[in-house]
Amino acid sequence: MHLEFFPSKTLTFYLARLFITRILAVLVMLVLILMMLDLLGESGKILAAEGNGDAQLWTYAGLRVPQLVARFLPYSVLLATIITLATLNQNSEVISMKAAGLSAHQVLAPLLLTAALVSLASFVFNERIVTRATATLDAWQAVDYGPVPEDSGVRSNVYLRDGGNIMLAASLSGSGNAMRMQGVTYYRRDAGGTIVEQIRADSATFANPGWRLDNATAFDVRETTTREAGTLVLAEDVEPSQIAISSVDADSQNLMELSRSIEALQAAGRRTTQLEAAWWHKISGPLSAMLMPLLGAIAAFGLARSGQLLVRAIIGMALGFAYFVVDNAALAMGNFGGYPPLIAAWAPFLLFALVGETVLVRTEE
Repeated sequence: MHLEFFPSKTLTFYLARLFITRILAVLVMLVLILMMLDLLGESGKILAAEGNGDAQLWTYAGLRVPQLVARFLPYSVLLATIITLATLNQNSEVISMKAAGLSAHQVLAPLLLTAALVSLASFVFNERIVTRATATLDAWQAVDYGPVPEDSGVRSNVYLRDGGNIMLAASLSGSGNAMRMQGVTYYRRDAGGTIVEQIRADSATFANPGWRLDNATAFDVRETTTREAGTLVLAEDVEPSQIAISSVDADSQNLMELSRSIEALQAAGRRTTQLEAAWWHKISGPLSAMLMPLLGAIAAFGLARSGQLLVRAIIGMALGFAYFVVDNAALAMGNFGGYPPLIAAWAPFLLFALVGETVLVRTEE
């Protein structure tokens, strides 16, 4: 019996090649189908903006595809695992490998190595491409698919508090004193918290102190009247540094940027549980691809002619999808403070690693 963890070099490359080609095939199929469905729902909104045409549809697809790849890569690895192992089992290749003295772990070793490389590539892809695409797409959607923002630091849906008043911006670009808001709404409230006036402006710039709104329109809630307010300076207590830490989107920041945002929020006494859970999940999320061969391994073993191959494939698929359900639930609990961020991000991974290993050992080893 072989004592090495990996089988022969030839067999390792054979299994790895089978696995990676199926991962790519399933991923391309899923992304193409989901992209077409997504375009059916968004194309009307994109083309409704003045001046938009086919080029903007391609721009949207270019920004959306990285998100779809990042989200559905682990699912692709799971489905590719089921397809690869079920095919090997049906063709009696698994029986031949076990007859040659290979253990179940040695049969799975090339798949686990391939999945580990996929996880590493997924992590780099998320950090370098997905975060930037997400930030740009969010900012573009915030202006209803108007001119594509050129500033990579654009943020969307900014919420600020000016004492008892509230200031909202559809998007924000620039940094420091050069910050500029688009689609600004300012809600003036009385001592009881009731909105008494709503002020809207297309843009706002930092006036040091305060924010200057040009061509503003004011709506008096009590009198139900609208008036042209011209140029106003509001929110004199709101500094650019406050905005920088009040509009943190974990999905549009890489690990280093998110670390700095968390430190700034903690220094300001803000709650960072949700962002800390997202920080850890940026590491554990891509590693879920490495877990899929272990959860789907049950499809590789057992006699195909016994009629249990389909049942085993369904069980492997159920284990994989159960992981995604538990992972999302744990992350949601971490966001609400039910679990510590570290536990919320890593507990599902470790739990299902033990489950997959237990199933494999109990049934095959």
